[in-house]
Amino acid sequence: MMQDTTISLADPASPEAHACLSRYFEELQQRFDTGFDPAASVSANPEELVPPSGYFLIARIDGAAVACGALKVQGQGFGELKRMWVAPQVRGRGIARQLLAALEAQAVAAGVRVLRLDTSRHLPEAHALYIKNGYVEIPAYNDNPYADHWFEKRVS
Repeated sequence: MMQDTTISLADPASPEAHACLSRYFEELQQRFDTGFDPAASVSANPEELVPPSGYFLIARIDGAAVACGALKVQGQGFGELKRMWVAPQVRGRGIARQLLAALEAQAVAAGVRVLRLDTSRHLPEAHALYIKNGYVEIPAYNDNPYADHWFEKRVS
């Protein structure tokens, strides 16, 4: 049976968003050598992800939330992608690529010209996704203690 995937803007403070982010943080806690404390990383709090300063997207399959991602608009044409996560049971179906494209389109609509992001060496799938989709590695632009790689892409 074909599953219907949709990606849409969501309230970053909703129970659905909270559930996605909780699963994301749990996974990082397990995968990172030192665990993961969201308060120690670069912030992406719900109040920062409300238009026009930010956007939070959720991908759903047949109505169930299976992925999320956020955009923080930083001004001067820059934006940062944060909290991108896809549920393990639906990985390999192209949802991350679709979500990334939706975040990029949202960035363009918000006046962002250059997207940046950081990622950990413990997330090789993310690293590969960004390279495959035109992101280039750049020098560190923040002091995120969990980041090992920083990327940038011109989107408009």
